[in-house]
Amino acid sequence: MKKLLITLTAFLIALSLHAQEWVLCEGGVKIKAVEMSKKGNDLVVKLIINIGNAPVESRQSLDIIPVLTDGTLSRDLPEVSIKGRRSYKEYVRYLALMGEKQRANYVAPYTVEKGYGRQERTLNYSYTMPFKEWMSDARLDIVCDLCGCGSSSPQTAVEQLIGQVSREKEVVLVPSQGSPHLAFIKPEIDETKRRDVKTEASLDFMVNQADIYPDYMNNPAELRKIREMIDEVKNNPYITVERIEITGYASPEGTLENNKRLSEERAKSLQDYLVIRYDFVKNLYHAGFGGENWTGLEKLVSESDMEYKKEVLDIIRSSESDAVRKKELMDLDAGRPYRYMVTNMFPKLRVATCRVTYSIRQFDVSEAKEMIKSRPQNLSLNEIYLVANTYPYGSEEFADVFETAVRMFPEDETANLNAAIAALTRNDIVLAERYLAKVKSTLPAPEYNNAMGVLELLKGNYERAGACFSAAEKAGLEEASRNLKEFIQKIKE
Repeated sequence: MKKLLITLTAFLIALSLHAQEWVLCEGGVKIKAVEMSKKGNDLVVKLIINIGNAPVESRQSLDIIPVLTDGTLSRDLPEVSIKGRRSYKEYVRYLALMGEKQRANYVAPYTVEKGYGRQERTLNYSYTMPFKEWMSDARLDIVCDLCGCGSSSPQTAVEQLIGQVSREKEVVLVPSQGSPHLAFIKPEIDETKRRDVKTEASLDFMVNQADIYPDYMNNPAELRKIREMIDEVKNNPYITVERIEITGYASPEGTLENNKRLSEERAKSLQDYLVIRYDFVKNLYHAGFGGENWTGLEKLVSESDMEYKKEVLDIIRSSESDAVRKKELMDLDAGRPYRYMVTNMFPKLRVATCRVTYSIRQFDVSEAKEMIKSRPQNLSLNEIYLVANTYPYGSEEFADVFETAVRMFPEDETANLNAAIAALTRNDIVLAERYLAKVKSTLPAPEYNNAMGVLELLKGNYERAGACFSAAEKAGLEEASRNLKEFIQKIKE
């Protein structure tokens, strides 16, 4: 009996080692399977590819394509393409000349390598895909296509790399009778509560003049935009205006010196228009020149269907100076695109912006609770957080307050994280995912990892949930530790 056991063990070891043998491709390229295993809801494939130093002929490509198949169903994994000198240059040129539609539909290989030169290279190939049931009985083949012309080529060789999917230990989370534990981030207190609002007006001026005529052309509507913005701030009793900044922008034709002079004078004219209509102290106003409006021109060209659109955008984006940019635009097709822009776009570039900077007074919790109903923009994130905590945890009012916070501060990571956590209290996976997507990796808070763990738990991705909870627990978050104790019930082989 003992001898039989030793023989069987030796057979199993030999079978395991067979999956790790090198497979030889054309040109001295060797491939070895390192792993093909099911991890949670994914299948992971890892290979080592030794390119060697045998050259690929200049016009040829050697495409190495891993293929997962159970004999009936199959899936090609991203290929490794090793190209000869001429073939590699043609590939680089193809990428450079690719149009937007081609780029959108282009399926990139895993990597493209040069098949020339004497340096021996080893690639670590790693690919993860969603696991499907048919993959349980799948093997991994390797297709070596010497000419790069597809699997039907007579120069295509197929070898088996590995014939068994291994299943690693899976952490299984089983819901208990309670709900997952969540932790919010308390925003820092904003001592200044400084804000600003800005609007842009396309004012019409007489040719080469700077005086504002309120009834001239489209000026009534444009001036109304500025007044309405200022009125909204001025009529708010909780606000103190600290600065009114007016910036004039010029279209690019003419000299920079003349554009600067004219834009500064026009900005000063707008300042004078506002001074006689509002009782702000005069030293709050600041007028200046913002430059030639190349950013605005780029936007107008991008949104147009003008001729030579691509060439015009290339000049705007890449020229080394404004002077060179102007000359290149004037020289393009004998100046026809430039004249089109002068007539149809340049007048829209002569704009003035008005920015009002102001501060808002602080509110206690009872004031903030009333303020959030009518003027939530007056509150800081910290004040909104305190309002939320006056309602029962997980209640509709509780979650709605965090929704208000993210509407007022749509780009703030803390606001988005707290809104996601509030959504999770209501098991709203869609909303939670949307908000968590706006939280970048620059916020490595344990509260984020814990929220991601709860999200994965609700989606049924138990192994990922356990990993997120573990990361949050290591950072000292008590709620994550409780989630691990209550939801990880057992480890199953």
